[in-house]
Amino acid sequence: MTFEANPLTKMQYLIRRRPGVSREDLVANWFANHMPGVVSQQRRSADRGRTAAQRYIATVFEPDAEGNQAWDGVAQLWFHDAPPRPDWPHGDPPRDTFQERAEPYSPWPTTEYPIVDGLVPVEPNSFDKPFPCTRSGFVKITTLVVAKPDTDLDGYFAHWLDVHAPNVAAVMEQVGGLRYVISTSDEPTVDPYLGMAELWFPSPVELAAFNDVYESDGIEDLVDYANSPVLRSSTEMIGIP
Repeated sequence: MTFEANPLTKMQYLIRRRPGVSREDLVANWFANHMPGVVSQQRRSADRGRTAAQRYIATVFEPDAEGNQAWDGVAQLWFHDAPPRPDWPHGDPPRDTFQERAEPYSPWPTTEYPIVDGLVPVEPNSFDKPFPCTRSGFVKITTLVVAKPDTDLDGYFAHWLDVHAPNVAAVMEQVGGLRYVISTSDEPTVDPYLGMAELWFPSPVELAAFNDVYESDGIEDLVDYANSPVLRSSTEMIGIP
């Protein structure tokens, strides 16, 4: 089974709040003060014929049962032409109230493979501007992948896309999962992770069924799960649908 890559570059921006900042404060400023500015900036760039994002979605991660989380969220922007890596991380120095609350962050270019291309509906705001808006009513699991030491990266990516992805897709179809996307790092020896796996489920019931039905295909022999964050979410912020 062969999965086609999205021709757009998917730029990931992993977000972590600064010490002493609450999760609620970070998210509120992200949605109210930062996201509208990014949307406006991308529209201005498009109007001037410059590189501009075609989509902009941010996922808000939830703490685990102990209150811990490796990251607070991730912003994802899709480009026809990937912007160059900046000389300095974004937010250094801060340019808005969100960046005052977030640690400086850098882009991570990835190639996206929609494995199960199910629809997660977007409902624009009824009043005021249609976007940014939020969507919820699902359970999403995001895994940031680190390989075990000395893993052959070509072999890892081949196993991920040719063996593991079809296995997960079959289970998703069996249990009623909504969507499954893999994003592989464009520069795996430079980027923070080898890639990202995202799975959407209608509710915790389907997620539990997935965990019960899934059987190993050997990827566990390649992934360093101790250092691969698994993040849960139920809310996404939509800047550009």
